[in-house]
Amino acid sequence: MARPIDFKWGRPRTAAPEKLSPRERLRLTFDVRLPLRLAWESAPKHLVSIAPLKVIQGVLPLASLYLMKVIIDAFTFAVSSGDPMSQLPRVVFYIVIAGLVGALGTVLGGISGLIGEAQGMIVGDHVQGLIQDKCLDLDLEFFEDPDYYDTLQRARQEGGSRPVRTVQNLTALVEGVVNLVAMMGLLLSFSPFMGAVMFIAAIPSVFMRLKYTDIRYRWQRERTERNRMVGAYDALMSGLGHAKEVRLYQLGGLLQDRWLELRRSLRGEYLDLARQRTVAGFWAQMAGALIVFGGVVLIARGALLGAITVGSMVMYYQAFQRGLSTLRSLMMGLADLYEGNLFLTNLQEFFQQTRRISEPALPKPIARPITSGIRFEGVSFRYPRCEKLVLKDIDMTLAPGEVVAVVGENGSGKTTMMKLLCRLYDPENGRILLDGVDLREYSTLAVRREIGVIFQDFARYPVTARENIWFGDLTKEVDGADIEEAARRAGIHDTITGLPKGYDTLLGRWFKGGEELSIGQWQKIALARAFLRDSQIIVLDEPTSSMDARSEYEVFVHFRQLLKGRSAIIVSHRFSTVRLADRIYVVEEGRVIEHGSHEDLVRADGVYAKMYALQAAAFR
Repeated sequence: MARPIDFKWGRPRTAAPEKLSPRERLRLTFDVRLPLRLAWESAPKHLVSIAPLKVIQGVLPLASLYLMKVIIDAFTFAVSSGDPMSQLPRVVFYIVIAGLVGALGTVLGGISGLIGEAQGMIVGDHVQGLIQDKCLDLDLEFFEDPDYYDTLQRARQEGGSRPVRTVQNLTALVEGVVNLVAMMGLLLSFSPFMGAVMFIAAIPSVFMRLKYTDIRYRWQRERTERNRMVGAYDALMSGLGHAKEVRLYQLGGLLQDRWLELRRSLRGEYLDLARQRTVAGFWAQMAGALIVFGGVVLIARGALLGAITVGSMVMYYQAFQRGLSTLRSLMMGLADLYEGNLFLTNLQEFFQQTRRISEPALPKPIARPITSGIRFEGVSFRYPRCEKLVLKDIDMTLAPGEVVAVVGENGSGKTTMMKLLCRLYDPENGRILLDGVDLREYSTLAVRREIGVIFQDFARYPVTARENIWFGDLTKEVDGADIEEAARRAGIHDTITGLPKGYDTLLGRWFKGGEELSIGQWQKIALARAFLRDSQIIVLDEPTSSMDARSEYEVFVHFRQLLKGRSAIIVSHRFSTVRLADRIYVVEEGRVIEHGSHEDLVRADGVYAKMYALQAAAFR
């Protein structure tokens, strides 16, 4: 079960940064609750340990500057004293202390770098786990909506690195603030104008950075779908699923051309933005440089007038340079915080998606055994963003121990009925009853626990044969006898025992040592999963569509014995299968148009009889 995620306390989604007021931009910049929470949840020790290191690293440059001043003044005094060698021990002492301070800075930088790297990996894994939890928590509806994949793409793109980068920017700001306060204190002792010069020199670059952050954010959001298309074309060329057709129909060149066309378009647009940003950055740096020269002139004037020593001049000059560099870094760090928090709204947008299928406050228990069975009452349904009803006033019953078949042409709504039964969706109108109680009054987990299902698009897991079956019911022992019993009932036991490592053979060609099965054999593996589940209802959606006639016969010849008294719904095109059902429902364009036993429907000479006659004629 997915972990609950609650990010309602965070900032609202921001889709149009150009519409933000200065106050909203300021709030967004300093609203670091989300990245701090993610870092604290996953790596609290790293977050706590790196803060004092940054404070010490912020103070060390001031110590280095002061020691440089002392060394230069001592050297100047020694030269002017007429006996320079007498001052050598003092100069060497200060040089050694300066070297130790530099070494300490290097050591602390290495330690904080290691902590930051570990923190980045831990927080990234934590966020990826939260994204996976959210994916598992969402309804099937989201996975059939292209907007969901756009949101997921943006969340994954930012979720892996943005939170930790924002936290690291925040800790770097701690170091920068300490450093800036130290440098400002030193410079203000020389001239009150130096601080103003520093701030004015840093403004152009920061303004340019904020402007192009907004532009890049908007550009990236608007091109999410095109970026997904790039990934889709790449997957078509490089994956196993389409490998045969791509080669047989010689689609490689076409797919590669379309991939390259998209990449060229995206690359060109991005490089245009990069060129504009570079030009704007150049002029911002030039403006800042002109202001810096004014500060240098002030310091040089003080030295020429004899107001400060040569060592003091060097110290103030380096303090000004470092202070300006620190201030720029600090303001760029604030811009980074704004950028990080702006892009993290993509992650929050993903987390704020909510399930459509609600859980009852006081779920009712499901009886074992089921007493009156399943009943569809006037069920209608349409898929989200679809105007056409897929199901219209469906009525159907399934009694305990009964086998019901649902037949109809492709697109008639048969599989949708099974999705509603499994509560992958809820009906738009009408209701589905289990023992006379609406499915919505049971917990979703309890309903799905009572249904063993194999859909036509069944899953093939890249794990062992034993685990492929065990996935049908994780409450069973993975090495238990139930696994082999389910395989026998599905007619796949002999195939599995013939594999190199039997039930412990890795299936599929995804990894080394894997053994590939035929599509029909994979379908039997899926069928075994359904049989393993200790459920009271079996749903088989085209259960033998990929099997040959003999395999199908082996599976269904003793089908009622295999069910062991459980109810079953079979969705199939093959009338050799549906003939086994106690009752057959014929679905056409979302409506039940006929129902009854095979013999009754044949005698009625309606749609079912005609479909049966056509299929039977093919085997004569």
